[in-house]
Amino acid sequence: MKFSVGYQLQKREEIVRTVTAHPREINEVYFAFGALPNGRSNAERGEQDFIKKQQQISDLKKIASYGISINFLLNGNCYGKYALARSFFNDIGDLIEYFRSEFGLSSVTTTSPVIAKFVKDNFSDVHTRASVNMEIGSVAGMRYLQDFFDGFYMKRENNRDLPLIRRLKAWCDSEGKQLYALFNSGCLNGCSAHVFHDNLVAHEREIAEMDNAYVFRGICRDFVQKEENRISLVRDTNFIRPEDVPLYEGLFTSAKLATRINRAPARVTEAYLKGKYVGNILDLLEPDHAGVVYPWILENGKFPHDFAERVATCDKNCAGCGYCEEVYRSVAIKLEG
Repeated sequence: MKFSVGYQLQKREEIVRTVTAHPREINEVYFAFGALPNGRSNAERGEQDFIKKQQQISDLKKIASYGISINFLLNGNCYGKYALARSFFNDIGDLIEYFRSEFGLSSVTTTSPVIAKFVKDNFSDVHTRASVNMEIGSVAGMRYLQDFFDGFYMKRENNRDLPLIRRLKAWCDSEGKQLYALFNSGCLNGCSAHVFHDNLVAHEREIAEMDNAYVFRGICRDFVQKEENRISLVRDTNFIRPEDVPLYEGLFTSAKLATRINRAPARVTEAYLKGKYVGNILDLLEPDHAGVVYPWILENGKFPHDFAERVATCDKNCAGCGYCEEVYRSVAIKLEG
């Protein structure tokens, strides 16, 4: 399996060191840039913006020199009044042209079919990819947009449905498209507040300027903080453990590892490269929830060896099955003071 790893300014040296040590296994690094909405609350602010941008460009040039592809994220959930603005597309075009000249930009991941169309119209050598935030989960969903995108991230909730993944892969192969997946999401399946949260992130700079009455960090944190809901960390999530990657071999062009806000991106990357991790599986996820449920952990080494195969081929009749609850009870450990 090839892996796609996210660039993180806060851990830039760690990211560069890790990915350049594994250029055969890591085929891509993806990145956001500046103040453009990008699906994560990590836009840089302040006087050091220019310096940090230059550091980022330097890092990406070094990474690209190892033959690793570079993917530009334009995957904000909302671009507001600029979504169709000529000035916005002029700015995007200038950035893509600059990145192509600096480190040979390979692809753009976006939530916007219009951005994808713009890229295809103006940069034929830059591939377009539909973001996981579009929640495309069916052949029909890909077919609707096949003129806009060269590849598709499938929705997170499909990760544990091998029969469906094989159907998506077969269609992509027949149409000359590529299929991708996010392997280490900590999001809850079918999150009712996901769109609202993504919209907040897209407008975080504007929101930060207001006198706000509330702080919203997602409903998942409050939900799993309640002990009776913690089974959802196993049953209602979609992460693929490092040990279970072989089950998906040949189904994806690459596996995306979310590392742009993780506290230890090298730990995440190396666990998936090794195909093994001993410790709290929540530490490998994004969002990780580890601090929310502490002192409880989910010990990755205690998951059954056939866990992935069981949950990826079951009938999803959770009300009539207690398997995930049994697994949760066996992997949940309370650390001593």
